[in-house]
Amino acid sequence: MSGLADRIRAVVKQPAGGSQPIESGIPNPESRRDLSALGGDWQDEVFVVERRYARSARHGRETIGAIADRLAGASSCASLFAGVSGRGADAATAGAPFVFFDLETTGLSGGAGTQAFLVGCAAFDADGAFVVRQFLLTSAAGEKRMLARVREALQTAGALVSFNGKSFDAPVLETRYLFHRVPWDAARLPHVDVLHPARRFWSFEDCSLVTLERHVIGARRVGDVPGIEIPARYFQFVRTGDARPLAPVLEHNRLDLVTLAALASRLLHLARAGPDETTSAREALALGHVFARAGLEPQARAAFERSLALCAAPPGAYDATRIDALRALAQAWRRARHFDRAAERWNELLRVRGCPAASAREATEALAIHHEHRVRDLRAARAFALLGLEEELAPAASAPSSWMRAVRHRLARIDRKLTATAPPSLLS
Repeated sequence: MSGLADRIRAVVKQPAGGSQPIESGIPNPESRRDLSALGGDWQDEVFVVERRYARSARHGRETIGAIADRLAGASSCASLFAGVSGRGADAATAGAPFVFFDLETTGLSGGAGTQAFLVGCAAFDADGAFVVRQFLLTSAAGEKRMLARVREALQTAGALVSFNGKSFDAPVLETRYLFHRVPWDAARLPHVDVLHPARRFWSFEDCSLVTLERHVIGARRVGDVPGIEIPARYFQFVRTGDARPLAPVLEHNRLDLVTLAALASRLLHLARAGPDETTSAREALALGHVFARAGLEPQARAAFERSLALCAAPPGAYDATRIDALRALAQAWRRARHFDRAAERWNELLRVRGCPAASAREATEALAIHHEHRVRDLRAARAFALLGLEEELAPAASAPSSWMRAVRHRLARIDRKLTATAPPSLLS
């Protein structure tokens, strides 16, 4: 037995007395890592990198100070994009600061095994400078300490701002907090996920943060590390202890946070200033939908009208944004019980060449109802009902059978009314 014990001790290099701690023969990872390339320092056993962007610094077409001022002036509009109401909306509009956060992770697909090795948190200080604090996971044993520091940083927020954070960043962090049996306090905060409104406000095939940065903010990165390379760089750091491959990753994360703040300021400014500040039909249309969801009907109608005015194609020519704006405006006027104005927009929609069948069916149904029940023009109502049954609008493959039955039921009712009101001479 003693021979086996001696062999085990030889493998793990433990003295025979057993009073000394077991050593694996591998140096302590923290002791062999030189993190000076990252420009941070250790704070309560967590490696933190802090950068401050002055008010005068530029990011694309804007200065940091201008971004800060717009966000401060439009903080009351955060609830329009956070999808909250009541107490959550009150928190977002109370003037508490926005905290922007972005993760770099060990994998890009999420899941229980994905860890955040870098958490970037940023906020504007009292002078309007943008302060970024990045928390780096230098070893697996330090994750709980790092998460505690992140928790402290997020506790100062009145609202969180992220890019795809509701679907990815927040669930990844919450999973890691639950793993360590620590509550995810940030779940109570209003959360503005810029990705979702960005897709509606700015139509790009690739709606990545870098694409939005280039086209909306007017900034262009030079030498940026591709996101797909980031996990491999971290694993290289873990394996070798060389922090130099991580320096571009931290810069990538910082630029993401600055761009996130710039995009959020643009969205909130539009909501505060109104549709006259929009520069494209797409922006105005998206803003109208934001107002409509919030129940701000006059503002929604003004935004939809602005969208129509900004459409590049002339009336009648195919334009997807014009079609969406006409449909939204007709629905808005109907909600306001201005049925004549709604009918004008439905009629205009039917005159657009290439109008999608589903939108045209909705228009013919609305106009048939309008002329039957409000205008009392049964012949016009019948004409619109028949139009909805034409092959172009109601091909067997696309028109719902329930909708077809409703149209036929409406036609039968209109025909009965026409028969009942026809002079006797026409019935003989």
